[in-house]
Amino acid sequence: MSYAYTFEQIRTRPVTVIGAGTLGRRIALMMASRGGVVRISDPQQQTAEAAVSYVEEALPAVLAERGSGEAGTVVAASTLEEALHDAWLVIEAVPERLEIKIPLWGEVDRIAPADAIFATNSSSYASRLMNEQISDRSRLCNLHFYMPPVSTAADLMSDGETGREVLDTLLKVLPEFGVQPFEARKESTGFIFNRVWAAIKRESLAVVADGVARPEDVDAMFRLNWHMPAGPFQMMDSVGLDVVLDIEEHYAAENPTLPEGPRTVLRSYVEAGKLGRKSGEGFYRYEG
Repeated sequence: MSYAYTFEQIRTRPVTVIGAGTLGRRIALMMASRGGVVRISDPQQQTAEAAVSYVEEALPAVLAERGSGEAGTVVAASTLEEALHDAWLVIEAVPERLEIKIPLWGEVDRIAPADAIFATNSSSYASRLMNEQISDRSRLCNLHFYMPPVSTAADLMSDGETGREVLDTLLKVLPEFGVQPFEARKESTGFIFNRVWAAIKRESLAVVADGVARPEDVDAMFRLNWHMPAGPFQMMDSVGLDVVLDIEEHYAAENPTLPEGPRTVLRSYVEAGKLGRKSGEGFYRYEG
């Protein structure tokens, strides 16, 4: 099976995004910026429909800022079969738990077109860990996004068996959608940028866990010293503290020497229902 495509060859075929949460809907937004159809699938139909509304509202501004592109059609699919019909690319953006991802990919593999490329947006699990129910593992890879459309870089990484033409197709085609992929040359937990970000995030949490500073102090210093629009705690609130905790637990499982303090801070917020922007409160309070 060949997975070598040009943009012209795939522009009339849908892209499927499975998972309509914070990142899933932003991924759908980028994939809807070059015309065509994007189908969003989520176990909660209301969440999928909210993601469609988000994309429709945000897309004009993305196209205006880019100065090019074409608004696509975004659909909340009612079934996985509907979502996957004739798709050339399937992007999974469900919670960071292998017990969810492994059977989901098995189901996708049975339903999706035989020539569809599979990509997991997982930021902490190598795709190798979720490919056991996929018949042709050469079509699966990691494709991790960083809160588009503001951050357009993406990590691309083989599952150890990914076909070279799959990686080359994504490296060539994704810039058409305003996404800039960078290939990890060997398997690495955290990929490229996230390995650096994990150290910053963990030490920021440790500073708070040790009582040295408050989250707002750390963020203010980042904004002033590095001229950044947001600091680490603001960024964690945007990602979702439950997601950040899942990622940190995975890192700790691989490296038991990591300090417990950062995860203790995160657990206290998650257990209190303070998940960040999506719940209205995390390290900060949010209106609306």
